[in-house]
Amino acid sequence: MQINTSKTKEMFLGRLNPASFPFLFTQTGSVERVTAFKLLGINFEANLSWSLHINTITASKRHYFLKQLKRAGVSTDQLLHVYVAVIWPVLEYCTPVWHYAITRTQTEQIESTQKRAICIIFPFTREISYPYALFAANLNSLHSRRYNISKSFFQDICDPSSCIHHLLPPQSKTFVLSWLRTVTPLPLLSFHTKKHCSFIIYALNNYQESTKLTQNPTLPT
Repeated sequence: MQINTSKTKEMFLGRLNPASFPFLFTQTGSVERVTAFKLLGINFEANLSWSLHINTITASKRHYFLKQLKRAGVSTDQLLHVYVAVIWPVLEYCTPVWHYAITRTQTEQIESTQKRAICIIFPFTREISYPYALFAANLNSLHSRRYNISKSFFQDICDPSSCIHHLLPPQSKTFVLSWLRTVTPLPLLSFHTKKHCSFIIYALNNYQESTKLTQNPTLPT
């Protein structure tokens, strides 16, 4: 395989100092070193922040089309269909990759994007709170949708036929002490900071269903 140098980027993730490392070179030149890069539709940043990606997907330019359709006399049902079919996929693309790692402020930023769309489709919702606006539009919050999407993705990974099932830790085969009240099928993993938490670790700690233990229980082998 020949590397296309013009399309190849180098990015240091985390707290590494790029100045301490030499530049990469190929037969056709040096590889550009960047602090942010868009890969398969996801904006990654060297500091492991999701600010750039959230700002990109919440750009208000997509609401312009809703406004134009509204002015053209398109019905409410059709406007809602356009929002669900065109804007929703952008706001939810690759949800499991970034949902667990964004801040509360970024979560509210995404929800405000949906609130603006609802106000365009249903003008009377401008004077009511967001939960009532969701009820009027018969929509769910984007946070709850991302949670369900991520949980469903994790459940798919738990299937041994999944191509990335090997990323999960093996089930514990040790005896469980009787004083434990609940147990999960897969072990829970710890992490030091939220920024360095992976989807697998987060999913193991949040998407598993705990099982109440009986006296002298054991985990299935």
